Amino acid sequence: MGSEQTISMMQIFAILRKHIRMILGTTFVVTLAVAFVTFFVMAPKYQATTQLLVNRKLSSDMQAAQLQQTQADVQMINTYKDIITSPTVLKTVDKQVNNYPGYPGSMGALKDEISVSSQQNSQVFSVTVKSTDPYTASEVANLTAKTFKKKVGKIMRIDNVSIVSPAAINKNPVSPRKTLNLLAGVIVGLLLGIGFAFIREVTDTTVTSEKFITDDLGITNLGIVNEIDQDEVKKRIHRKQELHGSNNPEFAPQTSQRRV
Repeated sequence: MGSEQTISMMQIFAILRKHIRMILGTTFVVTLAVAFVTFFVMAPKYQATTQLLVNRKLSSDMQAAQLQQTQADVQMINTYKDIITSPTVLKTVDKQVNNYPGYPGSMGALKDEISVSSQQNSQVFSVTVKSTDPYTASEVANLTAKTFKKKVGKIMRIDNVSIVSPAAINKNPVSPRKTLNLLAGVIVGLLLGIGFAFIREVTDTTVTSEKFITDDLGITNLGIVNEIDQDEVKKRIHRKQELHGSNNPEFAPQTSQRRV
């Protein structure tokens, strides 16, 4: 069993070595295509994040329930996330930023660029906005936080919303990740090249060795006929013509006689 596995591995390496040019060529082409898309097609995106804190106030006679209230506020963050990405908030934001550079084109697309996240057991949650323009990303994040602070009081009768940290302008793009994309291109190209190599090997029915006929097929070999290229045939004829010249009647020019 060990010898069979060794032979199998040897065959695999032989196939890879045989088609190494195709594998490297495929890897180069795929990597080049990924690099072109990454550097010249994909627009860089910038990210800005603002943090909010919602802490409902308790009356003096309810101070003993402070712990339960804090836990309830943490659980309410999921509700705040839905409110932030609802038309109630986004309509106002959309009206103010629809002429900004990097505006995604619609309120639905704007919603897709906004994400809300929070840490476990924390009353602070973050509103992150992505845009092709760093200033627009920052402005949309801050407008969303301010609009939420204004609207949530009327919706849920909450008057203690704080903007912990406004969104700052970050001129370092978060996507595309050039190094990661190029690495992925190399891996995908390598895998495709290896796949093409095995497909070509399996579909190739050409007999390339005498050993395959005698050992694998069990057929008696009667001889080998070498293939001569047509250009080589012409070259040999031309050499013979040069060597023998007109002395050899085989290559002598044919003349015709005409009666007068």
